[in-house]
Amino acid sequence: MTKVAIIAGGLSGMGLASAKRLLADGVTVCIGARRGADAAVVAELHEKLGTPVFVDKLDVRDTASVEAFVARVAEKYGRVDILLNTAGVYEEAPVIGHPDEMWDAHIDTNLTGSFKMIRAVMPLMKAQGWGRIINLASTAAHEGLENNVAYCTSKAGLLGLGRCVSLEGAAHGITCVSISPTWVETEMLKSFVDAETAETGLPRAEVQAKYEASNPQNKLVQPEEIADLVAFLTSDAARAITMEDIKVNAATNW
Repeated sequence: MTKVAIIAGGLSGMGLASAKRLLADGVTVCIGARRGADAAVVAELHEKLGTPVFVDKLDVRDTASVEAFVARVAEKYGRVDILLNTAGVYEEAPVIGHPDEMWDAHIDTNLTGSFKMIRAVMPLMKAQGWGRIINLASTAAHEGLENNVAYCTSKAGLLGLGRCVSLEGAAHGITCVSISPTWVETEMLKSFVDAETAETGLPRAEVQAKYEASNPQNKLVQPEEIADLVAFLTSDAARAITMEDIKVNAATNW
């Protein structure tokens, strides 16, 4: 039986790498994203994946959008076995003077969006007696970072969410775990390097090296490394791994 996976926010980064890995394992991959109805975006995604997959518009902040997306997947494939929540936003601001809209964007997307996706797929997984749910958290879920209050709070909330989902799913073959990476060499991180390069005038290689040096291994985590972990956690071999957060921290302390 072919497993069916939903990846929320799978157009780039760790979501895209996970899509590639799951496809290689024979999983049917369905990707939802805010730009999922843009024909040009879909064509580019299919080119990156090397094969067509189900892609559609999904706004995880919106209950109607979430329920409609999951319903379309269930109608097309008859089941949902795997949910990978990677949709997220990141902006920095101090607590004092922190904009409401920035706070709301982080909580609504990173935390509440993951909850809404889980709420929509769990009945299907319960009926099947099998399910794998993975939330993409962060090492920031475990540590406070200056000027990162909204991001840290939203990611920390995923850990509590996962514990509750694990308890409710345990008797029905549903697991729920989170993955907390340190710096991963994604498009988002590359944009940080580009911005800092432009702001400081330093050579890009020097700025890149600073991010690499923040990991004691002196190397950024690669999206494919996260994807390999996702593949294991969504397999039958990971049946007993639930209510857990797995740090991929390259020996960092944060």
